[in-house]
Amino acid sequence: MSYQVTVIGGGPSGLMAAIAAAEYGANTILIDKGNKLGKKLAISGGGRCNVTNRLPQEEVIKHIPGNGRFLYSAFSIFNNYDIIDFFENLGVMLKEEDHGRMFPVSNSAQSVVNALINRLKELNVTIRTNAPVEAIHFSESEHEVILQTKEKIRTKSVILAVGGKAVPHTGSTGDGYAWAKKAGHTITTIYPTEVPLTSTESFIQNKLLQGLALRDVALSVMNNKNKKIVTHQMDMLFTHFGISGPAVLRCSQFVVKELMKGNKTITMEIDALPAENEQDLIQRYTKLMEENPKKTIKTIFKGIVPERYLEFLITKNDMKIDEKTANISREKVRNLIQDLKSFQFKVNGSLPIEKAFVTGGGVSTKEIIPNTMQSKIMSRLFFCGEILDIHGYTGGYNITSAMVTGRVAGMNAAWESFS
Repeated sequence: MSYQVTVIGGGPSGLMAAIAAAEYGANTILIDKGNKLGKKLAISGGGRCNVTNRLPQEEVIKHIPGNGRFLYSAFSIFNNYDIIDFFENLGVMLKEEDHGRMFPVSNSAQSVVNALINRLKELNVTIRTNAPVEAIHFSESEHEVILQTKEKIRTKSVILAVGGKAVPHTGSTGDGYAWAKKAGHTITTIYPTEVPLTSTESFIQNKLLQGLALRDVALSVMNNKNKKIVTHQMDMLFTHFGISGPAVLRCSQFVVKELMKGNKTITMEIDALPAENEQDLIQRYTKLMEENPKKTIKTIFKGIVPERYLEFLITKNDMKIDEKTANISREKVRNLIQDLKSFQFKVNGSLPIEKAFVTGGGVSTKEIIPNTMQSKIMSRLFFCGEILDIHGYTGGYNITSAMVTGRVAGMNAAWESFS
């Protein structure tokens, strides 16, 4: 069998690449080893599919801290606003939620997947599921894709859209790295991002705060000099193994990178009251205590943070929950407020990459032409999506990156196949 463009991988980038290649007139085949296309897309956004983000392009790229700047050229061709138009033209109406996140009005990820598959069918793209690829033989004028069934597919252009190693049950098991290496590419260190973090702190081990959510806190990652590397203000959750939740996922890649430098533990800091000034709090609560000497410390601070967190910090600072304020030193109160504003604890790792939402590392972007997604090393070989060393925060940024790089790869693979 012979095709002009062969796309390997049926995730968001592969689906978009196959559609683009076919729209630009190439005879296209889409191959996936799984039994369904769009598996990862179908579970994204809690099953609602956070298709993209409506923030300005500059902001979207800022939210892709893993080589997001590489995407400027691709965004000049096809960007997040084009993704919105693309889906609405397919009949998938979108709505905007918090932080610019765009979801289908149907609240169903499957409606997004179905629209993409229907478009593939309209364009007469050959779809092969349950078709694992065994090998790819590269050459200057055409490539040969060999399936595990020993079936051979000759093709002018190959697009690798097979994902990374995160969420492996959707088919992302790192298959593409070996093929990229065979073509001469460098694979940068693979590591988990957007991943919960682990801790051996006694309060974690003793499950004192397990299941407790803190809302809209400022969570920071500290370096060896106790200076902030990054801060994210969102919700977080204490778990039986450590910490999770949106703020933690956003901080996680910075923790993992610090651990990769050889640090055994990393300090994190919680500001549970980011809108408040520490000195103002000290003055306000010192005055309250002076005016209410018979009230307990817990009553004075009640409602400032969730009760379990308050009790934990009171106890940590050598006070009893029911202790009267008249008996408490001002130094202990200052220490309690300091903890409310900057409680520090250690994390020692993350859950494995299989439990991460996103893969860090991958095919080096230095070896990819940014406005075509074509390899600088191998002619007619293109990359898109999570196989590339590009990663963003959750919130539609990774799917945006996948669809933008997929679109650009598909267009250019089609043009190359005609030359």
